[in-house]
Amino acid sequence: ILLCFAAMAFAQKRVTDIGLEVQVYPTGIIPGARFEKSFTKRDLVTARLGYQIIDHRDLGEHDDETGSGFGGSVGYKHYFNRFFNGPSIGVRSDFWSNKIDWESKTDTGTRTGTSEILVVQPTAEIGWGFLLGENMVLTPALAFGFEINVKTDGEETGEGAILLAGITAAYRFQ
Repeated sequence: ILLCFAAMAFAQKRVTDIGLEVQVYPTGIIPGARFEKSFTKRDLVTARLGYQIIDHRDLGEHDDETGSGFGGSVGYKHYFNRFFNGPSIGVRSDFWSNKIDWESKTDTGTRTGTSEILVVQPTAEIGWGFLLGENMVLTPALAFGFEINVKTDGEETGEGAILLAGITAAYRFQ
């Protein structure tokens, strides 16, 4: 019985996707490299390394906030069919180390400064995976979550709800 169960468990289709991803949101863009590895017939663990380019404009705590930083993500994705394409849902947490240059206009002039922030960004994501041939996957997705500044060196900068649209192009190893 154990040998039969083990054989069935290892006979499941496993995939590994490695590709490039870009996400855009109203105040920035995140290009990155994405890795996904299946652990069941419908579930994958995901990871991303990326670079965040930020332009909060006057939507943050100051009249102008721009910056950037490196970071990454870890997450989970579930497909609704056994072939790792079609509709999917997922969750992930991003961790960013950003440097924000800010400017505020006051009655006595303009104040400027720089803040270094550590950001945690949990999101929920819906997507649709399209298989292009045998090994190419194109996945557009929408994500909603919160950008939370957990550590700030300098003055506070913008944070809050975030809506992201993204696309991933990956090569699938089977």
